[in-house]
Order: sequence, then structure tokens, then C-alpha cells
Amino acid sequence: MIAAIKPAGSNTRGLLAYLYGPGRHDEHADPHIVAGFAMLGMPDPGRDPDATLTQLARHLDEPVHLRNSEFGKKVADHVWHCPVRTAPEDRHLSDAEWGEIAQRIVEAAGIAPPGDDLGCRWIAVRHADDHIHILATTVREDGRRPKLHDSGIRVGDACRQIETDYGLRRLKKGDRTAGRRPTQAEMHKAQRLGWEQTSRDWLQDRIRAAIPHATNAEELLAYLEAMGIAVKPRRGPSGDLLGYAVGRPGDLNKDGEQIFHPGGKIAPDLTLPKLKARLETTEPEEHPTARRDQPPTPWHRATDALETLHQGMADDTHAQAHITALGDLIEATAQKAPAHLHAELRSASRAFARAQRSQIRAENQAAHTLRKAARDLAHTATGPDGSALATLLATLVWATVIAVSWHEAKNHAHQAEAARQTLHHLQAAADRALTPVVGSLVIRRPNDQARRTLARDVRAAVPDHADRILTDPAWPALATVLADAEAGGHKPHQLLKEAAAQRELTTARQPARVLITRIQHTSRNPAPNPRAEAARSRSTMAPAPSGHPTRNPQPTTTPTPPTAQRHRQR
Repeated sequence: MIAAIKPAGSNTRGLLAYLYGPGRHDEHADPHIVAGFAMLGMPDPGRDPDATLTQLARHLDEPVHLRNSEFGKKVADHVWHCPVRTAPEDRHLSDAEWGEIAQRIVEAAGIAPPGDDLGCRWIAVRHADDHIHILATTVREDGRRPKLHDSGIRVGDACRQIETDYGLRRLKKGDRTAGRRPTQAEMHKAQRLGWEQTSRDWLQDRIRAAIPHATNAEELLAYLEAMGIAVKPRRGPSGDLLGYAVGRPGDLNKDGEQIFHPGGKIAPDLTLPKLKARLETTEPEEHPTARRDQPPTPWHRATDALETLHQGMADDTHAQAHITALGDLIEATAQKAPAHLHAELRSASRAFARAQRSQIRAENQAAHTLRKAARDLAHTATGPDGSALATLLATLVWATVIAVSWHEAKNHAHQAEAARQTLHHLQAAADRALTPVVGSLVIRRPNDQARRTLARDVRAAVPDHADRILTDPAWPALATVLADAEAGGHKPHQLLKEAAAQRELTTARQPARVLITRIQHTSRNPAPNPRAEAARSRSTMAPAPSGHPTRNPQPTTTPTPPTAQRHRQR
């Protein structure tokens, strides 16, 4: 059940005309009152042909007029309006049941507190099977104004209890982190202009797309302007940025002027202070990844950064920061991925926007490495090879699983559901990206004898998952990856143990496919040879001849024998 409190109005008669009228598309049928304040005492215009809407409006407005005449100051925006709707799959409620529900909602809101005979005047009008409209005038019988602060939270809590009591579909409890729903006027305007999204939704997508490209709020606004978005900064006398509003091109008011929306009205996490805290963090002295023989690409650096995600989840403020930065990385990946993956990744990024924010304050400095990886990816001019992209997407899936688990542990129902929706889209994209990689690996699969040797490594390294791995259709491709890694100097048994330790395999649908991406990323450079490292260390420590600097000789490494040779040695 959804109770959507509307912005306060000032025209009681006008709202009654809508409630008792035919509706915008003749959808209103049999409008009538199902409940009202105790002193209603007048006929229902929906049942009595002699009762008029004007009479009902005057009766509801009577305390308002008395207060205005007593204080000599007109009360503004005194009309409280709250439609209440059940889910499509819910049973139809009787008039009596709707009347009880309306009574509970006005009590929770503070319109008519229980046991208070001097509350506000209100009525509940039903003109459809699945919803009612509650109208109240917000001046009490004693002339005071009701206390409506946080009424939306109290009404939401009441609706959750009503769902339980009446056997209706149970929705998740709100936590005040959701974005504002589009208004009817916004939706109608978008439909009239042929827009797929309302202006605020459209602007939210563009701001989130710009975040990975900026290192501070000024850069973000400049990037938005470069995208053709109207930007109106608010500055203090010193020129410091104090706030901002943005407008969609072509979104004009009746006077032909650009309509602007403040960042906080677009989404709760897009206010200027929150954007500054998110973007303006100091850079660590060095990137905390292991030394590579070849400089990692932005795609590999993003995967490296994600691999440390689980280490930052113990502290709640750090965990919130990492989840927020994870959303930036998903967005950057969506922008740079090949065209055939754009739809799934854009859907993933849009869904994860809800999972990025909670009531927990984020210590954004803790997630600088992950945010920098997102920024590097957003700025890269080179696309990924198939293996790097498949690995990053597989790691994003794993990171999102961590986000789901964290939100569930914190009872963040809406965020956990959003992360699960993201997971669905990411898994689809990861499967699509990995399919050609697996196909090319299967073509090069080792011979039967070498695969049997590698199978023994699997059983020794990950005995609990060996049967699932060896019966996975992707096992021949994994065997190729292990053989390639061994030829590069790595030990398959050790790689398998490390990969299984980094990513638990119990929840993996296809464990061999998970290991393919993990081991390809780990083994993309040849393993260091211990004798070569020792020789390099000795040469660095050796004294140089007088007057001549030391040049370290480049030792010759001896790679570990490949799988086929290892089998013959056995």
C-alpha cells in the first residue's frame, strides 16, 4: 500500500472538483465519501443530488476562515492531500475497510490524532476500486496548526502495519534515502514532449555519468555544461561555490524560461556538500597493487582495485564509501564497454544508484583507490581486450554480491533489492562478454593427457568444488588458461588455491568460468623466477668498481616446464 502525500495546496473546492469529477481519462467511477471527521454532519455530494461541492468545501474550510478572521493573516497552503493505493494483486477492499484505513492514516499523520476531538477536518473519497483520496484542511478546531513534521514517515509506518493487518502486499519500510517520485505534471509534460524520461530523471542520469570524469565540484559543473546542460551555480561574495541547479535543454516554463532543479531535489546524494565530499579526496602516495612487469591498463587497474573491496567492509563508514564508489565504477564501465553490452550495463548503473546511498555516513577517503580506478577508466581512450573486459565484469559481479550481503546485514531492504537488480544485469553482461573468450580458449584446449594432469591439480587445490569445476562446460577453457599460466612460470595448483581464496565458489553458478577470469588476471605476467630475483638482489648489493656506476645484469630466467613436459617428468 502506497500513501503519497502531495505538496500542500490552497484550493479546497478545486481538489473536490477533481475527486468528484470524471477524471482526466474518465477513470473515476461512483465517487463517494467512505470516512470523515466526527463532525462532518452534511450530505455526500456523491450520494445526495442536493449536496454541492461548494457547500462541502466551505464546511471543510470553516476553521481556516475563522483563523484568518481572528488573526487577520491568511493561512497559505492549507489543503492536505494524500492518495492511498493498494497493489494490483491485492484484493478489493470494502468501503468500511477503506474507511478504517483512512482513519488510521490521518491519525498517524497528525491530522486527527486519536482521542483528539479538536483535530483537523477531513474526508476520504473513493472513486475507484483500488484507491482513495484523503483531503484535509490543516487548521484544527481550536485554531492551531497540526504538527505534520515527518508525517510521511509516520504514514509509511502505518501503511506497513495496515498491510499486515489486512493481508495486503507487504512493501519495504522507507529510510528517507529514496529519490522523489515524478509528479503527475512532470510525467504528463514528458509524454507531451515525447521524452522517455522526466526532466529530473534525465538530469540524474547525466550527473551520475559525469561524476567519474570529475575530481571536484567545479569540474563536474564544467563537464555538465560541456554536455549541453544548463547549469546555474550559486556563489558567495568570495566566489566560492555554495550550491547549484541544473536544467534540461528544452524544459521551459509557461513564460519560455529555463526550468532549473537543485541537485538535492534530483536525488538525495547529489547535493553540493555530498558531491564535494565524494569527489574532493586526497590521493594516496602510491597505488596499492603489486608490482607488474608491464604497466596495468585502466581495465586491469579497476579489477585490482575491486579485489581489495572486501577489506574495507568491516567499518560501516568505509563500507558505505566503497559501495558509493562501486557505483561510479559501474557507470564508467557502462560508458566505455562495447556497444553490445551498453543496454545491460546502463540498466545496472541506473539500478545501483539506489544501492549507493543509505543513512550511514561515508568516509569517502577510504574509497579513493576505487574512485580513482573509475576516473581512470572514464578517461581512457583505449577499449579493453575481451579477457580484460570479461574479468572486470566478473569482478563487478562479485563486488555487487558483497554489496548485497552488506546491505542485507544492515537491514537496508531497498538498497539490497536495488543491488540484486544490478546483479541480474551485470551477470547478463558478464556472461555475454565471457562467451567469446571461452570459445577461443576451448579451441586451444590441452590434450587429454595434459587435462588429466590439470584435473589432479584442481582436486588437490579446491577439493570441495572439484566435481563442479570438472563437470562445468567451461572446464576445457579453464584447462587452457592453466596450461598458459604454467608456461608463463606459474604453478596451476597455487593459482587455483589463490583464486578460490579470493572469490568463494559456493554461490558461483559456473565455477570454472569464475576461475577463468580470476586466473587470467592473476597470471597475465610471467611469474618471477626465485633464482633470478636472488641474482638481481645480489647484483644490487655488490660494490661498484671505483669511478664506475653499477649496471645490474639482466639474469636469464628458467620458466617452469609446461603441463605436457610436467606430465612426462612424472
